[in-house]
Amino acid sequence: MPTTTITKNLPTKEPAVKQQPRETPVEFFVSLAELFVIVLFIMTFVLQNFEIPSSSMEDTLLIGDHVVVNREQFAPPTRWMGPLLPYRDLHRDDIAVFLSPEQPGLFLVKRIIGIPGDRIHLRDDVVYRNGERLVEPFVRHKRQHNPYTDNFPSVAPSEMYGVRNEKWAQELPSHIVGDDIVVPPDSYFAMGDNRDVSYDSRFWGFLPRKNLIGRPMYIYWSFNTPPDSTHGLASLPYTIIHFFDETRWSRTFRAVR
Repeated sequence: MPTTTITKNLPTKEPAVKQQPRETPVEFFVSLAELFVIVLFIMTFVLQNFEIPSSSMEDTLLIGDHVVVNREQFAPPTRWMGPLLPYRDLHRDDIAVFLSPEQPGLFLVKRIIGIPGDRIHLRDDVVYRNGERLVEPFVRHKRQHNPYTDNFPSVAPSEMYGVRNEKWAQELPSHIVGDDIVVPPDSYFAMGDNRDVSYDSRFWGFLPRKNLIGRPMYIYWSFNTPPDSTHGLASLPYTIIHFFDETRWSRTFRAVR
């Protein structure tokens, strides 16, 4: 007769739960310092805050738009950061922030109309690039006609037409071939979208590649700043009082194109 063996389940001893070691105050501050260094690096070398100061790029960018600028995209690639960052050359119709070739220390933002080798001319306020008439839906005209800018470069530059840069007035004829101005190497031809009020390459010449700062990526805040208002700390009380009613909320996080 088969024998049935009955086994008795004895209570097993559960392993003790290991407690995660708590982060010490020193480790917390070290982590915080590492985060601060990373953010500081990004804000110093990769991204930059920029406020639009003039109406030359309306309606693409308005006075009081605060944009985040990618400082590395147009920079010459480096050996150690090249694989990590999306470097590329400046393209036609890109918007760029750069240092003024005319006034040291002045930041400007314009649209790139011509790259090295391009042939540019305007007729009746219409841009022709390499013989092709451009369709520019982003351009605005305020109907302030200027024979020099409307028919560039066929009309000779003069102070009467707003050309105050004597160096450019003397240099301009050397870049004209036929009806066009030819963009030289390592240079760009830039104009504002608000064509009739934009002080751009037609007045101060070509934009050297070395003057490039970066590309505006998006608007993170837009404040309806009065044209005659002061800037910096002097405008802080007005900004605080009117933060909610003068912020253009619909423009927040809008991509710049």
